[in-house]
Amino acid sequence: MDTWLDLHMHSHYSMDGEFEPGRLMELCAEAGLKAVALADHNAVAGIAAARCRAHELGLRYLSALEIDCLYAGRTFHLLGYGINETDPVFIRLEQDFHQKQRAAGHELMRKIKAQGFQFEEAQVMEHAVHGEVVAEQIAEVLLADARNAADERLQVYRAGGSRSDNPLVNFFWDYCADGKPCCVPIDFPLFTDMAAVIKNSGGVAVLAHPGIDIGSDRKLAEGLIAAGIDGIEAFSNYHEDSVCRFYQALAEAHGLIVTAGSDFHGKCKPSIHHGELPHPYPQETCERLNQLIRERGGHILA
Repeated sequence: MDTWLDLHMHSHYSMDGEFEPGRLMELCAEAGLKAVALADHNAVAGIAAARCRAHELGLRYLSALEIDCLYAGRTFHLLGYGINETDPVFIRLEQDFHQKQRAAGHELMRKIKAQGFQFEEAQVMEHAVHGEVVAEQIAEVLLADARNAADERLQVYRAGGSRSDNPLVNFFWDYCADGKPCCVPIDFPLFTDMAAVIKNSGGVAVLAHPGIDIGSDRKLAEGLIAAGIDGIEAFSNYHEDSVCRFYQALAEAHGLIVTAGSDFHGKCKPSIHHGELPHPYPQETCERLNQLIRERGGHILA
């Protein structure tokens, strides 16, 4: 299988991403990628710079973002490909998300401290982008704080621990994700509404890394398909081979596009690299994406 397609990665505009968009495109080229998409969390600010640098490097580029949204009271991630990033609806979405994230940050720090973890809030704020705090930033600070050195709960995230492959985001999933003790609910937009917004902007709506959020819950997956998606990110760094095959088969059974995305962030997820994610038919995926985007008047992969 080919490994030149990666339609899911993050820059520093995602708050938990490490690299600026142009440098991210350079890393993609160095890894041998041919077709890429920057899909920042609820943000379109990095698209123009990424596209410009990608084309300078001879990469095919697809405009994108990843939207946090709600379905059945749970948070899911929806990728929008081929969107018009200057559409005011995405500018408003980005501004609204920043406002909500800033409001949630202090409550997040309070809840994590209530678990007995020690850290200085001022140090966390030094890592915060636009004053917006996320769990991965808190994890980075508290893991480096000598006062937590003997905390047995944190040993799994340190070198050699069972959760040390991606320690910062694993801390988020263990303590701050939906249903976890430090979760701070945010009033994200509805999944069905965002699928419609993406399509109305000329784009294609694709469910991101379902193996994380759904596992192999076919009933839930079918509900999300019915909510209006065009594709499924079946090939993800988070998915074991069996999960990839499950979602590939599910997508194909519903006539949906099968995509691939690494979810590269940099230091937040150090075990994830570019150019290592296989896809059985990447050229067909690119052609199907472009066909649908053309029909809707969006920005094709080019």
